[in-house]
Amino acid sequence: MSNNQTIIRLEGVSIFQQDNLVLSEVNLQIAPAEFVYLTGSTGSGKSSLLKTLYGELKLERGLGEVAGYHLDTLKKKDIPFLRRKLGIIFQDFQLLFDRNVAENLFFVLKATGWTNPDEMAARTEEVLNLVGLGSKLHKMPFELSGGEQQRLAIARALINKPALILADEPTGNLDPQTSEDILQLLHSLIHQGTSVLMATHDFRVMDRFPARTIRCQEGKVIEM
Repeated sequence: MSNNQTIIRLEGVSIFQQDNLVLSEVNLQIAPAEFVYLTGSTGSGKSSLLKTLYGELKLERGLGEVAGYHLDTLKKKDIPFLRRKLGIIFQDFQLLFDRNVAENLFFVLKATGWTNPDEMAARTEEVLNLVGLGSKLHKMPFELSGGEQQRLAIARALINKPALILADEPTGNLDPQTSEDILQLLHSLIHQGTSVLMATHDFRVMDRFPARTIRCQEGKVIEM
C-alpha cells in the first residue's frame, strides 16, 4: 500500500478506545505538503484519530500508512522510528520547565539519536530563528508568554525536519492575535514540504487561513 503521493493513507479503518468503537470506516488520504484542518465536537474522535496516527493507539482494524510506516503491522519497537518522522504539538505544550529553551530542544535531539554537539547547536539555532525565538535560547519556559511557549513547542516538533506535523488544538489557549501568528507559522511549513494535520475548534482562524477540512461526526470522518 506504500504510495509516494500520500503522507497519510487510511483505508477502512476503525478506531477503538479500549473496547469502545470511536470511529469506523475511516478512509483518508493526505498528500505531502498539504495542510488539513480536523474539526468536530469534544469527544467526536479527533484526538483518538491523531493518537492512532502517531502510534499511541494500536490500529486494530483496516489498513493505515503514515510517513511510510504501516500502522496495521507496526511493532512497538518501531513506534519511536515512526515518531522521528513526525512532529507532534499538544495544546498544553508539554515543555520541560526545569530546562531552558535550547535545552528543551537538545533533549529531543539526544533522544532521537543526535550526538554531534556542533550540529545540535546549529539545528537548535536554525529552528528557533524559524519560529521567532532566536533571541530566547537561554530563557526558561516560565519566562516566556503563552504564545512563545507554543512557538517553542512548534520548534520542538520541527527539530527533526518531520514529513508530517500533527497538531492537537495548538491555538486553544492563545489570544486571537497570537493564534493568528501561530497559524501563519504552521501554514508556512507546507512551502518546505511538510504536511500539517491540525485539530481545532477555532473557526475564526480557519476562515482567516482557509484549507481543506475534514470532520469527525457521528463516528465517521467526513470531508467538509
